[in-house]
Amino acid sequence: MLHDAVTSTTRWALFLDVDGTLLELAETPEQVYVPERLKSLLSEVAEHMDDAVALISGRTIENLDELFTPLKLRASGVHGAERRDASGRIVRAQIDTSKLQSVRDELAGFVAAHEGLLLEDKSFALALHYRLAPQMQAKALAAVTSIVDRLGHEYVLQTGKCVYEIRPSAWTKGTAVRAFLSETPFAGRVPIYIGDDVTDEHAFDVVNELGGMSVRVGDAAATLARFRLPRVADVHEWLHSLPLPAPLARAS
Repeated sequence: MLHDAVTSTTRWALFLDVDGTLLELAETPEQVYVPERLKSLLSEVAEHMDDAVALISGRTIENLDELFTPLKLRASGVHGAERRDASGRIVRAQIDTSKLQSVRDELAGFVAAHEGLLLEDKSFALALHYRLAPQMQAKALAAVTSIVDRLGHEYVLQTGKCVYEIRPSAWTKGTAVRAFLSETPFAGRVPIYIGDDVTDEHAFDVVNELGGMSVRVGDAAATLARFRLPRVADVHEWLHSLPLPAPLARAS
């Protein structure tokens, strides 16, 4: 449990994953729901923390803004490949997407040929969702792995909950956290990162290195996170407990 380590006098910076952390997972990315009370809560937390709060997501920033409108927090999208800084400027990675363009139609054709699969095009990345067709997991993995092998070192395979994603190798949620912590209002603060998936492990690693608090949501057989919260509802309850966060259980 956290005791003296979590105090109201500490200057925290808060980084929050979205799907599976702030929001319950849905059958498709478009079906998630953001309650108005959550928007209000995040607004209040950001005000309390002098705006040192950021969403760190695999979604695009444009999609995050649509979900959380009218709220516009600092945000990183597509696993760090794009980021809205404190000035409101969106910084996008300089990536040659021509290789990804060359395989986009191939992956779309694979999805079209198998009912229940969904292709999410994020410009910098391609995500193949199989939540509605779990029997396709092995074939989906084989298809995406074959493509990643041909793309070369610029892209890697990112696994997630019922999703396989082709993303740029040079950017992660961890690089996004580092970038935020180098600028106002995050600089000089102690980072807290809360996430639920394999995609958040890079951020946990960075936060641990910097002496912050890494929190995994849900049950995880293996994680770098040092603390845990069981459910999305517990994340909301914990946020409500600010400015002095409630103690968290150690990750096993």
